[in-house]
Amino acid sequence: MIRDPETLEALLDSVRRFVRERLVPAEETVAETDEIPEQIVQEMRELGLFGMTIPQEFGGLELTMEEECRVLLELCQTAPAFRSVIGTTVGIGSQGILMDGTPEQQRQWLPRMATGEVIASFALTEPEAGSDAASLRTTAIRDGEHYVVNGTKRFITNAPHAGMFTLMARTDPANKGAGGVSAFIVDARTPGISFGRNDRKMGQRGAHTCDVIFDNVRVPAANLIGAKEGRGFKTAMKVLEKGRIHIAAVAVGVAQRMLRDALAYALERRQFGQAICDFQLVQAMLADSQAEIYAAECMTLDAARRRDEGRDVAVQASCAKMFATEMCGRVADRAVQILGGAGYMAEYGIERFYRDVRLFRLYEGTTQIQQIIIARGMIRAARDA
Repeated sequence: MIRDPETLEALLDSVRRFVRERLVPAEETVAETDEIPEQIVQEMRELGLFGMTIPQEFGGLELTMEEECRVLLELCQTAPAFRSVIGTTVGIGSQGILMDGTPEQQRQWLPRMATGEVIASFALTEPEAGSDAASLRTTAIRDGEHYVVNGTKRFITNAPHAGMFTLMARTDPANKGAGGVSAFIVDARTPGISFGRNDRKMGQRGAHTCDVIFDNVRVPAANLIGAKEGRGFKTAMKVLEKGRIHIAAVAVGVAQRMLRDALAYALERRQFGQAICDFQLVQAMLADSQAEIYAAECMTLDAARRRDEGRDVAVQASCAKMFATEMCGRVADRAVQILGGAGYMAEYGIERFYRDVRLFRLYEGTTQIQQIIIARGMIRAARDA
């Protein structure tokens, strides 16, 4: 749903200019240094990107799902590490509090997230709990007016920079399923929190992840999201459903950039006396990529509009995430193939994108988890009918 086309277009134009003038020129530096310049992060704050999904009453832009997707299509015409800077804040960091938090929790945290003063991080994954999120072992045991948290979280995005964590922990050790899991707001400065070294990853340099260790961390009971135990898993799943549409849009945006670069190369590169874009087998790779990007974009925007209408989009969100991220991987592979030997060389940038986009098929639920969600949704609908 687009509420004000003129206002949205002004925002999109600002993002396009930001990507073109600031982010694309910084890609190589970020890849080499594994750091995103603080000035760029500050400019993201000034553009309001940290507050995209936060209501205006708390200082955010309050974009609809479709509007958010359209911004992401523009923002992600560059290295995906830049989007990662804001991703956990506009996603689970703010949305868990917005959907299920108390009014006091919303007033305390959302305004600072909207300005980018506080960067949020989502602490769910553990050494032995990833796709099987309900099996997490981190505990939060009530002790008077506090919960005492113990456990280790793994691969936590933006953890080294976080001002707060949305933490998933087991408040009922006797309940080994999802019902024993609760969600907490944890100030990152709380004593007892420590961090592992930054992970060395296949790609997305500049986007930092690491282990987060909780050692007898005392969290005020007032920071239990929604002030009720046992709702954490449901909160996480609601936000992840929205996040899957978000990641689908990210995948489409990056795929558009890769295809544009591959086409530009094919127009210039000559073999056998002509531009390689004139060879039909190269044209086939270009055409397949364009068609799949178009299909993924349509799926993503359709799922976004359905969500804006208040409809159940669990299956559509998973369809969009699965198709768009798998598509992005195929486009990356074709782009390398079109560039040939140059595609394997770092100076042309495509090999970096090839590594960067591999992660899309893993986070916010792997492709295999999306297949399970889709199939179970189909079966449930058939049986209900």
